[in-house]
Amino acid sequence: MIRTRFLPSFDEAFRALDAVRRRKTAHAVERLIEYFDGGPRPLGLGLRKLRGDFWEVRVGLDLRVLFLLEGSAATFIVVGSHEEIQRRMRR
Repeated sequence: MIRTRFLPSFDEAFRALDAVRRRKTAHAVERLIEYFDGGPRPLGLGLRKLRGDFWEVRVGLDLRVLFLLEGSAATFIVVGSHEEIQRRMRR
């Protein structure tokens, strides 16, 4: 079973979303965790490795979730636009 952790930056960005986007983001994260726990690969999330242990999934056309995957631990960093994810990756 994968251990999950949500950074304050993720929680803050998640709370700033409208109700529809929060629901879609929560569903995408749930599907991703199910996949890590041995479920089927989630279609439509666009799971993609960025650099090192950093990954992203697509919640919608304009919304992504950035997370760090280290062994059996996933740390969710932020939810935001493609541009926000790119800015985070530059740091």
